[in-house]
Amino acid sequence: MLSFLDPLREITTVAVLVRLLFAMLCGGAIGIEREHKRRTAGFRTHILICLGAAMTTMVSQFLFREMHLYTDIGRLGAQVIAGIGFIGAGTIIVTKRRQVKGLTTAAGLWTCAIIGLAIGAGYFEAAVLSTIVILLAEIFFSRFEYWVLDNARNINIYVEYSGTDNLDSVIRMLKTYRVIILDLEITKSGANSCAIFQLQLPKKLSHDKLMTVVSTSDGVISVEEL
Repeated sequence: MLSFLDPLREITTVAVLVRLLFAMLCGGAIGIEREHKRRTAGFRTHILICLGAAMTTMVSQFLFREMHLYTDIGRLGAQVIAGIGFIGAGTIIVTKRRQVKGLTTAAGLWTCAIIGLAIGAGYFEAAVLSTIVILLAEIFFSRFEYWVLDNARNINIYVEYSGTDNLDSVIRMLKTYRVIILDLEITKSGANSCAIFQLQLPKKLSHDKLMTVVSTSDGVISVEEL
């Protein structure tokens, strides 16, 4: 614990102002990364959540220290953690192609609320370190995640095609390249049908090569990696 921050751990006007500014900076730092990636919850949303969580902790401390209401001061903070789930759920969507999007943003909102609680309690050290680690995870680890996905042998693809016979031709083509079909789900049937393939690729077949081969098959309208 940094001793020079001890005056800011008290419930004073200056300490409250500093905590709110800290919450705005930490929440904004996480939110600006989400905003840059055009996510549903961005800069302002993360700031408001971090500020609200910090204010909740300060209210709990004020009621306990100044108003002498001897109750569980962690109760309000617990409600913040539970309530943020409703906001996080609003950022998670399941597309018609069975893709789940928004999980990272929802997790970011949840951690942002916890950082706000820490700042409101005067635990500046943990809040700042957590913000730095979260930014490292979102910025640098995402690149590592993309590299892992690009080199993974298992891949899911969404194929839009015309006619059942053309689906058979896609399956035959995949077997020609020794691609193992782990699962096949037809999501739409009719004139233009859609299917989701879960595949296991041989070592010498890259993702780009697979997408090119499938897209040039007879009757294939579009193909997309999920």
